[in-house]
Amino acid sequence: MEEQVVLISENDEVLGLMDKMQAHENGILHRAFSVFLFNEKGEVLLQKRAAEKYHSPNQWTNAVCSHPRVNETYLEAAQRRLNEELGIEGMELTPKFHFIYKADVGGNLWEHELDHVFTGTYSGDFSLNEEEVSEIRYITMEALDQEMESNPENFTEWFKIILGEYKDRL
Repeated sequence: MEEQVVLISENDEVLGLMDKMQAHENGILHRAFSVFLFNEKGEVLLQKRAAEKYHSPNQWTNAVCSHPRVNETYLEAAQRRLNEELGIEGMELTPKFHFIYKADVGGNLWEHELDHVFTGTYSGDFSLNEEEVSEIRYITMEALDQEMESNPENFTEWFKIILGEYKDRL
């Protein structure tokens, strides 16, 4: 069965469920979350999406981005995906802000999300789910800015938006 996303109003009122692919094909507003992880040096963790991903393959993005399931909180979903994608269990996360965005991710697909952004600090071991993540790395914000400016095509469209919101708000 195709994974479903929770459709919502702009006020985060649940309107129903829809197959993830259908929501992305039609650009329908749904719940999402994004996690920024940092090490003790303040460097941000990036993950490179697996080559087999149906959109934005082989592009760099923040530690984890995904969708809560029905009856799952944003925080529960973020912790679940940290474990599923990176092998991090029981991570303490801090909610920072939320906002709505819409991004063309190519292939006639759209991300239209109410995105809850979390942060955390982590310097332990990883166990990468190769179906989701091909590699990870920590990078300074300064180096990330330079890399995004010189090679924007290497980064997911939503990461560019979320990183801008992160810098504006924090």
